[in-house]
Amino acid sequence: MDAFADAEVAERFVVAHYGSLRGRVRTHVIDAHLRAELAPPPLTVVDVGGGGGNQSLPLAQDGYHVTIVDPSPAMLERAEARVTAAARAGAGADTGSDADLADRVRLVGSAGEQAPDVLGGERFGAVLCHGVLPYLDEPEPLVDALCRLAAPGGLVSIVAKNVETMAVRPVLEGDWAGALAAFDAERQVNGLGLDTRGDHVDDLSALLAARGVDPVGWFGVRLFTEWIPERPSTDPDELVLRVELEASRRDPYRRLSRLFHLLARARP
Repeated sequence: MDAFADAEVAERFVVAHYGSLRGRVRTHVIDAHLRAELAPPPLTVVDVGGGGGNQSLPLAQDGYHVTIVDPSPAMLERAEARVTAAARAGAGADTGSDADLADRVRLVGSAGEQAPDVLGGERFGAVLCHGVLPYLDEPEPLVDALCRLAAPGGLVSIVAKNVETMAVRPVLEGDWAGALAAFDAERQVNGLGLDTRGDHVDDLSALLAARGVDPVGWFGVRLFTEWIPERPSTDPDELVLRVELEASRRDPYRRLSRLFHLLARARP
């Protein structure tokens, strides 16, 4: 399923989500835990369903060789525009010329499930798949593809919706009947009006392990900024990022987060 084939939906997601504090919390927390496990550049990275490159283009600017795979032309156009703008602004100067940045980014139009074949069996030092599973009816075909893309010892990074917190949103909306039904639900309409599905971190970990990719840790993503309405504050946003990062690694906070970030490594 290409949830962002509609250009208007893609625009709302990129601007309204990634441009908000909630979006920056998501990017910051995922990036912190991802980089803690990533080998240094020049490592090859494939971002499956990478959209406009919000998570992976900063890696390219730091010297990683990044392939973004996405079925949405609108999203890939955004990624290309960002690469062009960054090159013009002189981004990537620490790791090479402006032209080098463009050389380190490859954009491929494909569904994630077909990525191993489309990429000719190429394998990568890191495989990212952030926020794609919620839009699929079943996780197994994409998980298969992600594991096939990982080189021996390669890192697999997945961000999925936490099915254990489905009842929270209806409660906050005053829909107590909906909350009661959500305790046993796997699906929910998100803020973009799209139907999404949640996963259990233990179930997803088992799928990876069965395919030779062993989980090394998992973290919550977006707790307080997801469930508590924004209020006027004199505190800097950087303090919000620090609080969310701390909550992401602690129980019970991580289990209450809207998303979870699972890191695993392919067996040598």
